[in-house]
Amino acid sequence: MKIKLLLPTLAITLFLFSSFAQRAKIVTEAVTPHDLTTGEFTTNSVSSGLDVVAKGTYVYLSAENIGNSDPITSAIFEIISKPSGSNTTIETINSTWIQFKPDTNGAYQIKLTITTASGTNDTIKTIYSSNYVGVGNFQDITAHYPTCMTCHANRPNSAEIFERWKVSGHANIFNQQIETSDHYSTSCMKCHTTGYDHNIAANNGGFDDVAASLGWSYVPPSNSGKWDTLVTQYAGLVQLATIGCESCHGPGSEHTLGTNPNKIAISLEAGVCAQCHDEPWRHNKYSEYEKSAHSEAVWERTTGSSANTNNLGDCIRCHDGVGYANFTKGLTTNAINWTEELNATRITCAACHDPHGNSNTASLRYRPDGSDTLATGYHYTELNVLGSGVLCFDCHKSRQNNVTLIPTQINQRWGPHLSTQGDVFLGMNAAEFGTAYISSPHKYAIEDGCVGCHMVATVDTGNVNRDKVGGHSWNLYNEETGYYHTTRCVSCHGEIDSWEDFTALSDFDNDGNIESVTGEIEGLLQKLRIQLPPTGVDSVSWQMIRDTNDVNIRKAYFNYQLILNDGSKGMHNTNFAVDVLTQSINAIGGTVSVKDLIFNIPDEFSLSQNYPNPFNPRTTIRFNIPSESDVKIVVFNINGEVVKEIFSGVKSAGTHEVSFSLEDNGVQLSSGIYFYSMEASSLGDAHSFRETKKMVLLK
Repeated sequence: MKIKLLLPTLAITLFLFSSFAQRAKIVTEAVTPHDLTTGEFTTNSVSSGLDVVAKGTYVYLSAENIGNSDPITSAIFEIISKPSGSNTTIETINSTWIQFKPDTNGAYQIKLTITTASGTNDTIKTIYSSNYVGVGNFQDITAHYPTCMTCHANRPNSAEIFERWKVSGHANIFNQQIETSDHYSTSCMKCHTTGYDHNIAANNGGFDDVAASLGWSYVPPSNSGKWDTLVTQYAGLVQLATIGCESCHGPGSEHTLGTNPNKIAISLEAGVCAQCHDEPWRHNKYSEYEKSAHSEAVWERTTGSSANTNNLGDCIRCHDGVGYANFTKGLTTNAINWTEELNATRITCAACHDPHGNSNTASLRYRPDGSDTLATGYHYTELNVLGSGVLCFDCHKSRQNNVTLIPTQINQRWGPHLSTQGDVFLGMNAAEFGTAYISSPHKYAIEDGCVGCHMVATVDTGNVNRDKVGGHSWNLYNEETGYYHTTRCVSCHGEIDSWEDFTALSDFDNDGNIESVTGEIEGLLQKLRIQLPPTGVDSVSWQMIRDTNDVNIRKAYFNYQLILNDGSKGMHNTNFAVDVLTQSINAIGGTVSVKDLIFNIPDEFSLSQNYPNPFNPRTTIRFNIPSESDVKIVVFNINGEVVKEIFSGVKSAGTHEVSFSLEDNGVQLSSGIYFYSMEASSLGDAHSFRETKKMVLLK
């Protein structure tokens, strides 16, 4: 079976559980179209994993012990209450899974009794069976009871959601496909409409049932006019001719009979999306997601506190799907019981994508103002270069900045966050020893940042590497096959078979061998470990670093964690990783020869076009200098009047960038053409440089 815990927990959590009594929990499981092809199920019935289901479709339930780590030796399910006239019975799948098919609308109470080595415990869950009613107000056809918008049109939050949804891909995929697609068929309607049989035949008010009662039928191929005909001649079908409210929240007929909120479902679990997005190889988003680290979210002990305000210091906004979705909306999340009940949500589809739709690429959620700032106030710049990958940055960065953290008391959790990929990719937030760090050009060369490499799809339509790398798996390496997903690398680096093909430019770690970039970074990390207390051995003691209380050692320790926890071994930003580790080693008494550190130093001065252009409110200006130089960069208007001096000072050889922001400028600027100029003069010789470029502010 595909059976697994919905919420993987840390080993320490399971260890703590062992001292408690067993506790039963009933989990409503999602069963996807792909699951039905594996031979594990014989029902031919897809399930979203919601507690509100369509009459005549199967519900799948599993037993869990959430009280301690004891395995379940016996799990007994029984129906203790069901609607009048129902003849449904429980069917056993295996020792911990059952299924049943509601045959009458209403509430089904299921009791579970588990036995473990510690004893027995029972619990009860209610499943609601309903018919579909349709969304209402879609395509400007007035809502009538019992459609969803009969009531929800008068609720501000629901009305705003409806306005976004009605122009989304979810809302309009059906009407678009029957008008334009040459290969459209009724099998597509299982996911493109509300309540179409998927796959078990059931009469529950879904699109297929209403279509049959009204006499509408689909005759391929698609052609212009079919949607207009449906709207004008079969108006009663329109409110189901879409991926509507009930596709994700469950059928609503029982919900319309009263105000019981439990009779409609709200869930961010991935099974809601997987009921349609898991039919490899064409529709394999969920299969990719299952292979990702997102699907195995790490339970963080402070996530379960009652003080979750979802500010930049809260763990819940990154360790829980609901927490992050609430964070993007400016909402708080009170999770006081979550440690006990394990009610957390993985980082699912709906954590990052707004299923109701918005104007962002792929309906990615809007990032709240200030989310490019750490809890300690450190402000990241250049996030505009990340494109759609900027959403990843909300979680894949440090908790705190080094300047604020260095003077604080060191403990076991002291240092940057365990997912520092954003810091390293941008080349920011490393503790400095007097000289600024240089950086690699990845952040400028890779469109959409993280997404630009990690989500490049594989062309494999078989099952060797498909779903295991690229896409929503986010993986670039398949351990099972040894395959490196280097598709994005080829355009810049040529044919690449593995990370080992990226040979370092020099013997960075001074071990006498020029190895791959990853090998050189591993060598530098080892050298820094040996140099950190206890000096001379290949290990690090945070207690000894605390007791030493040396600022440079603290900085080096922060930098060690920053590069180590990035996990890419220099691939995200080779120059930055090498420079940070080298300076850290030398600052605390080690010796790594700087003369052997050969970076991509520019051959000449140059000034790049600002990005983005046009811009509003922030843009980045990149420039190259071949040797240490005095540099001045100024922005002025079309009349030659200085708007702002962005930078004036000394820069080391390399590639650099500065940011110009209306938020920092202090004056109001109107839309129009502006100019920026760079003047530079080398400190070591008589070379000088001056260039001016045009940029456009578009509000």
